[in-house]
Amino acid sequence: MMSPEAITDRKRLALDAARAGKLDEAEALLRGLLASDPRDLGVLLLLGDVVFNAGKRTEAGRVYGFALAAARQAAPSALQPFRQALARAEERLGGFAAEYAQFIDTVVPPAERSERFSESVDILTGRTSIYLQQPLKYYFPGLPQQAFYPREAFPWAAELEAQTSAIRDELFRVMQLEGQFTPYLEGSGAGHLQHANPLAGSLDWGAFYLWKDGQRVDQNCDLCPVTAAAIAKLPLDFLEGQAPSVLFSMLKPGAHIPPHHGMINTRLICHLPLLVPGPAWLRVGAKRHDWREGELVVFDDSFEHEAKNEASETRVVLLFEVWRPELTAAERDQVTRLLSSIKLAAESQNGH
Repeated sequence: MMSPEAITDRKRLALDAARAGKLDEAEALLRGLLASDPRDLGVLLLLGDVVFNAGKRTEAGRVYGFALAAARQAAPSALQPFRQALARAEERLGGFAAEYAQFIDTVVPPAERSERFSESVDILTGRTSIYLQQPLKYYFPGLPQQAFYPREAFPWAAELEAQTSAIRDELFRVMQLEGQFTPYLEGSGAGHLQHANPLAGSLDWGAFYLWKDGQRVDQNCDLCPVTAAAIAKLPLDFLEGQAPSVLFSMLKPGAHIPPHHGMINTRLICHLPLLVPGPAWLRVGAKRHDWREGELVVFDDSFEHEAKNEASETRVVLLFEVWRPELTAAERDQVTRLLSSIKLAAESQNGH
């Protein structure tokens, strides 16, 4: 282990060598320093510049990547001396990615690519990250890592979409009544959103429940008989005291639901858009979807996801959850028994 004085001396020698154009000498000194502290941001940035100036572009990209990763974990105050070097690293990495993407375009032109292959290229070139299922409570292995599902894959989808107008009429009647919507995030802790959230306790993200935590809300279903009848035909994921929840989910203009993960990966979340007065979108993993009235959206909320209403008027979807189609009937029964038993045990321990 080098002493602080020796580290300072070696950094000075490396910088002097780099300024003198002795790039091999500077690189050797800097790699020696990284052997003692692989996350030294200043050393990483200088090494990136050194190997870049030496014409080692691939290695420069690798080192700059390490530097930016280290910067993301550093305190903001610690980054102040490196602002210019970090900006330079980001600019060069962007240039490398663009050149790499152009090269890939000559190998497999964009017009010839499948959607999955295009996503693999975006990951390869750093345009997007790798997103995987990360449920907060329960993970069932072996399920497809698929953010969105085609609505055509669900035999009940067309019949539900055909009822959009009638369901929307019931929504309008509810919206004309006072006090029907409540904040989706009822507590200050924001629950499954993992952190304090500005939407907690706010009607900017409002909910009118037909089913809540596995219980039918009879008075609300009575207000919306067409919607209630349509729901009764769906393969909802019944978990006693937990699921399903079925609701009109309302986002006021400008409301943004920040990135978060759902609790389990054995269900899919469905949106039937009822009011989409302008730009409004849902991102799940690397993919963004713009809601369209009457067009069902089915997604896995155990991926990181977020949503925003950029329109000047309120957006409303009918939100519900269904079993994943890949689960067998026996597996659904096993999941139901397991999660229901866990909830009952927890309530017993808490004296409920």
